[in-house]
Amino acid sequence: MNLFNGARCRHFCLGGLALLFAGHVVADGMVPDTSVVIVNEADGEASVSVTNTDSTLALLHVTLEDIPEDKDPLVFVTPPLARVEPSKSQLVRFILQTSEPLKTQRLKRVIFEGMPQDRPPAEAGHARVGVTVRQNLPVILHPKGLAPNRTPWTGLTWSLKNDQVSVHNPSPYVVRLAQELTLLPGNGSALLPRTYVLPGETLSVPANGATATSVRLQPATVYGFAVPHFEAPLES
Repeated sequence: MNLFNGARCRHFCLGGLALLFAGHVVADGMVPDTSVVIVNEADGEASVSVTNTDSTLALLHVTLEDIPEDKDPLVFVTPPLARVEPSKSQLVRFILQTSEPLKTQRLKRVIFEGMPQDRPPAEAGHARVGVTVRQNLPVILHPKGLAPNRTPWTGLTWSLKNDQVSVHNPSPYVVRLAQELTLLPGNGSALLPRTYVLPGETLSVPANGATATSVRLQPATVYGFAVPHFEAPLES
């Protein structure tokens, strides 16, 4: 199960009080062929094929977003806007534009959104609600020479002090995991502020479970799929 991408979110375009009256609801979607975009520095770029699953022509709008912790303009997309016929695909390229070699993995996000172009007019007396479906995916920039790591969460270090649990990522990898933590033994818990820990970063959050000796977490693969729970020791 993919729990970490937030891949499909609906954006409703409503006119006045149209939603309160009988009308047609129209949905469309641009579907990428991957759940995460990995741009290898060794290649300089990556490509993603995006398919228009709607029955009509649509404009594909591609938007890159920085995460709050990393606003460096390290990559751009082309084309940012393209016409895609129904059931056809558009190749989107992600091109690195770094001035210095990458030292660690970096994280961005990309939104693929389809904007329908050939909708028939609404019937008289009926309201039409247009629905566009956005795909919001992570973009991971991978340094040249850095070996792939299928279990980066095993490199995290955890500590518990003064009713706070802290996690430190000393590795060069972006680690993805669920926000909910369980402190063992017992039923102690803590909640991380987000679903990733960046290279070199330390996150600290309030916790209940002062006598805990380990933490149980729900890691995710690089593609956002949940794997079996992992337990790590807690340093006091």
